[in-house]
Amino acid sequence: MKKAVGILLILLCCINQRVEAANQPSAAPIIHHEIYVSPTGDDKNLGTKSKPFRTLRKASEAAQPGTTVYIRGGIYYEQLIISRSGTKQKPIIFRNYKSEKPLISGEKIKSRSTDGGLVSIKNKSYITIQGLNIGHSSTSKEQNTPCGILVEGSGKNLRIINNHIFDIKTAHKNGNAHGIAFYGSKAPRSLENIKISRNLLENLTLGFSEALTLNGNVKDFIVNANTIRNVDNIGIDVIGFEKVAPIEKYDRAREGLISENHIYNVSSYSNPAYKYEHSAGGIYVDGGKDVIIEHNVSSHNDLGIEIASEHYGKQTSNVQVIRNMIYKNRFTGISIGGYDKKRGGTINTLIEHNILYGNDTMNMDGGQLLMQYHATHNTINNNVMVSVKSNLLLANLHYSNKYNQLNHNVYLNKSRDKANRWIWKGAEIESSTIVSPRLF
Repeated sequence: MKKAVGILLILLCCINQRVEAANQPSAAPIIHHEIYVSPTGDDKNLGTKSKPFRTLRKASEAAQPGTTVYIRGGIYYEQLIISRSGTKQKPIIFRNYKSEKPLISGEKIKSRSTDGGLVSIKNKSYITIQGLNIGHSSTSKEQNTPCGILVEGSGKNLRIINNHIFDIKTAHKNGNAHGIAFYGSKAPRSLENIKISRNLLENLTLGFSEALTLNGNVKDFIVNANTIRNVDNIGIDVIGFEKVAPIEKYDRAREGLISENHIYNVSSYSNPAYKYEHSAGGIYVDGGKDVIIEHNVSSHNDLGIEIASEHYGKQTSNVQVIRNMIYKNRFTGISIGGYDKKRGGTINTLIEHNILYGNDTMNMDGGQLLMQYHATHNTINNNVMVSVKSNLLLANLHYSNKYNQLNHNVYLNKSRDKANRWIWKGAEIESSTIVSPRLF
């Protein structure tokens, strides 16, 4: 009898638990911390390694905070549009699987005239893009701007790591294209805490735009250990004053570090937007502020490094150019100040401990260091400037450049011409000995 009562109590308990479970709200869907996508997959699959999704769109829609999306090798003829943000503790990562080499290609995207990024991030945070090949996007339309990776709006903790971006181009004479572009188009919310590292950008046809650009309300960025080569406009550009952000005081890329990058074979000469001009810099700060440029190699470009502003009455400010190797650039090694009287200028910039070797290879009177227009309150110390083909060491073009200091620089002339040339406040100076300017 006791045994029967015990069995009855157990049965009643089980029934009660089932009733309680039935009355509970349904459990949240299981979030996969790993999602797989493959060109041989199917979007009806579960997105697992053995049953991957087929499209980047499906994988992006399925990714939740904390998810890593593994993109298997093969070609994806579609854009990767990031659907949601991660969190500080649970970022969302899109990356290649092991050593596989997935390619996001714009070749078959409608009309082959992509406007925007093959990878597109807008108003998202805590996102990493890593280990992807991105390319084959072109346009012949002036209004379209193809881009490898495009980040817009506001957001934070964004990582662009170890990607290969190539064959992005505009064929229009007034066109624009980018390899990687960050446009901080909101204010006061910014694009911030950004890392762009170990990427290869090459073979880009850019029109009026740049290979790697940070423009508008962008701050707290690191651009580190990237290689940029064989492009027909500026390599790395930090931009302000272009009305990208809706509030003027936020409309400047700022508070950044550009370090250990290698930029070479950058020239606008073949670019129809510039009509056979040698005007493209390896690294350019155009209206930005509070930027450190250090330990970079910039060679065989039109200009090695340029610090200036293209907007009249606006100044690029508080830039430090330190310990860079700048050699064999066509026009000049380092340039500061606006490129004509109608542009803005450069203020409170420090140029120190750089090696400028054999620049001005086209004998364009840029010398090793060029001071153009509206350059004031700048300090140029402890640099080594060596002329090789051109015997022009330093060019200071305009009498309005003032309150600049030059101290303890080393000047060497290894050209065949024994005369050392200087352009000093617009006037030519030749000397058989080295002139050592200090304050002007």
